Amino acid sequence: MNPAIQGLLTIAIGVGGCLSYFYFSNQFLDKVLFPAKGPNAGRNINRANLVRPWLFLLPAILALGLYLAYPVFETIRLSLTERQTLSDGTTVYNFVGLANYAQMSEDPKFWEALVNNMFWLIVVPAASTAFGLLAAQLTDRISWGNLAKSLIFMPMAISFVGAAVIWKLVYDARPPGTEQIGVLNAIYVWLTGNDPQQWLTTPFWNSFLLMIVLIWIQTGFAMVILSAALRGIPEETIEAAIVDGANPFQIFFKIKMPQIAGTIVVVWTTITLVVLKVFDIVFAMTNGQWGTQVLANYMFNQLFVARDWGVGSASAMIIMLLVTPILYWNVRNARKEMR
Repeated sequence: MNPAIQGLLTIAIGVGGCLSYFYFSNQFLDKVLFPAKGPNAGRNINRANLVRPWLFLLPAILALGLYLAYPVFETIRLSLTERQTLSDGTTVYNFVGLANYAQMSEDPKFWEALVNNMFWLIVVPAASTAFGLLAAQLTDRISWGNLAKSLIFMPMAISFVGAAVIWKLVYDARPPGTEQIGVLNAIYVWLTGNDPQQWLTTPFWNSFLLMIVLIWIQTGFAMVILSAALRGIPEETIEAAIVDGANPFQIFFKIKMPQIAGTIVVVWTTITLVVLKVFDIVFAMTNGQWGTQVLANYMFNQLFVARDWGVGSASAMIIMLLVTPILYWNVRNARKEMR
């Protein structure tokens, strides 16, 4: 069957199934469980209204349980076991406790990935937020600001793999004496006259070149959120500062920044969550070679290349432990703002 037709059928079945569920479940609730007739009609209506919200929440709860809760518990289980294939072809899982974590801690590649993730956490959220804030402030002061915002935001529409392919071409190196198609090497050779460099194989610096890709993508996200926050600042505070003789820098750093500090933190932490799970860019550009390994790519290699489900699951748990506190902090702040 044609994939497009399969997709349409899947959508039709999914939508039809949801509509059917909501219709028949409400009919069952109102006509069978709590019929609105007889001496208990009023009480039945109240009971039905209490149960009805859960009917709408049930599919979401089941989906969250199936796609979020179950994988977490299964990953915990796998991280504490060792997968073994017997001579008859059957697979068993032997409980080994924290042995997988101990094995992972002895792997230099794991520590390389952890250190690199820390570098990503320091550089990418700070640079993306700073460039986004700068773009938000400057684009609001020019006549063609909306066009500039569209261009800056455009990388957000590109997948991480697509962005990685684009930047891999930017860093591309051809043999000396031939025309360079990589923009970076073309500029480097033109300015210095030296041979082109294999930028992605240069230790230490190659990690920063990978970070540039994510900064390029996330700057547009930060700009949009911070631009909205800047426009929400009361004009009275800015006018009062101007009357008091404040210059543009003082207005920005002492008037505007304190008022959007909460938004800046939200943008920072959101990008931090993206950084902790970064995989596509590293996998597509270096596959963790030449000192660029990160935790998500390390997990992928352990699970699907080395076929070591125990260590792979243990590394997944490390990523989850790093993400959970930031996620909890974001949710708590969101609830405070709702109150």
